[in-house]
Amino acid sequence: MVGEAPEDLRELRVEGLTCRYPGTTAGIEGVDLVLPRGSFTVVTGRIGSGKTTLLRAILGLLPADAGTISLNGEAVADPAEFFVPPRAAYTPQVPRLFSMSLRDNLLLGRTDPDDRLAEAIRAAVLEPDLAAMPQGLGTMVGPLGVRLSGGQVQRAAAARMFLRRPDLLVVDDLSSALDVETERLLWERLIEERAGATSLVVSHRRPALRRADRIVFLEDGRVAAIGTLEELLETSPGFRRLWEREPNGG
Repeated sequence: MVGEAPEDLRELRVEGLTCRYPGTTAGIEGVDLVLPRGSFTVVTGRIGSGKTTLLRAILGLLPADAGTISLNGEAVADPAEFFVPPRAAYTPQVPRLFSMSLRDNLLLGRTDPDDRLAEAIRAAVLEPDLAAMPQGLGTMVGPLGVRLSGGQVQRAAAARMFLRRPDLLVVDDLSSALDVETERLLWERLIEERAGATSLVVSHRRPALRRADRIVFLEDGRVAAIGTLEELLETSPGFRRLWEREPNGG
């Protein structure tokens, strides 16, 4: 079993991962997945295909019914305790901000210097919005971030994640409220500024799919296809339909 001391991620492997919601057939079944260090993997599929369930089961936020998760060939006994900063950071589909300043929402008690905070803000493409805020990082975001737009909430959550510099970044539909150009910049900066980090991203949008080293296409909780964008467009009718339905994807 993997011990308590942090270990650099060389390979994250998921084998036979199954997670069903009690009394239903919803969930995922028999998922196999390999994430090499530095890779950018996108999980996609229609609504209800199991994308969020897969992320949460890997992270131990949902109990798995079967399967194993291993890091560098060693089993992870308790994913929920293991996949935390600096090993991993997770941004859910609906990020949570707190009724305090933007700075405090990013730091959450940390004492990172301003230059490191600025790097995370730039990586999240939040700096133009910040420049337009009269109080800057002192801006009070309100309960659940109600004083910010949906896109600003998502990018603030991304900056908070980047600030922790994890080996594994897990992102659930982070860019759903972003315009195409902002989203393109976000993925570009993530890859450039987090070189060596491994990314597992849920998205159906073209900027993310174009960036992917590998795409995992889920149908009804199972891996229906896996490969590069070009491979899936050629071999997977289900993925091709999903791609064609995404308007003006960038």
